[in-house]
Amino acid sequence: MAQPNTGTARTLVGAAVLAVALGGTLAGCKDPTVGAATGSATPPGTSAPGAPGGAKGSALAAVDGLTVKGRAPKTGYSRDRFGPEWSDTDHNHCDTRDDILKRDLTGTSFRDGAKKCIVTSGTLNDPYTGTRITYTRGASKVDIDHAVALSDAWQKGAAQWTDDKRRDFANDPLNLLAVDSSTNRRKSDGDTATWLPPNTAFRCAYVARQVAVKKKYGVWVTSAERDAMRTVLNGCKAEPLPAG
Repeated sequence: MAQPNTGTARTLVGAAVLAVALGGTLAGCKDPTVGAATGSATPPGTSAPGAPGGAKGSALAAVDGLTVKGRAPKTGYSRDRFGPEWSDTDHNHCDTRDDILKRDLTGTSFRDGAKKCIVTSGTLNDPYTGTRITYTRGASKVDIDHAVALSDAWQKGAAQWTDDKRRDFANDPLNLLAVDSSTNRRKSDGDTATWLPPNTAFRCAYVARQVAVKKKYGVWVTSAERDAMRTVLNGCKAEPLPAG
């Protein structure tokens, strides 16, 4: 009876060990994980945990589409460069301020009765502080805030816009929120890198709105602002990009 070739046996064993160490398989045995989906695969339209982008249609995903530049000088800025305050740009015969009060307040009453245009009272669930504020016309603690401040936009592209585009920007409901007046004034013209609402539960929605406005109008962001947007939105990757 022939004796086995011990040299050949040792060679085959060594090859098998090497194949296992490298994560492969012996000839003739297909690795079932090659070319096949696994349980850890990321579904289309989403990002793996820790990835910089968010799900398709999310505010986080939209951040990557914003132009990044340095802040330009504020030279030449004034509020009237954005047109008359609270124009009736949607031609509904109500000014923009009252349109936003009617949208954001509850329990509203109106000076003009059935027309429901001039808001005289109501209650605001303030998104910036998380508190309830009673609104009374003429003695109000409610402001209409531009989520993206006009002067911030001026320094990030709006200085080169047409007058009509600046007027539309200043009166776009997407960029407007009824909020606590003192908190709004502390915000001033801050962007995401320099100011966030004290109500942490609203920060994702607030930053998402800023992203939507800047995307819609082509307002650029600074690198610090982009990074701050990502930091907030990474905590709520599915936060949708507001439409408007």
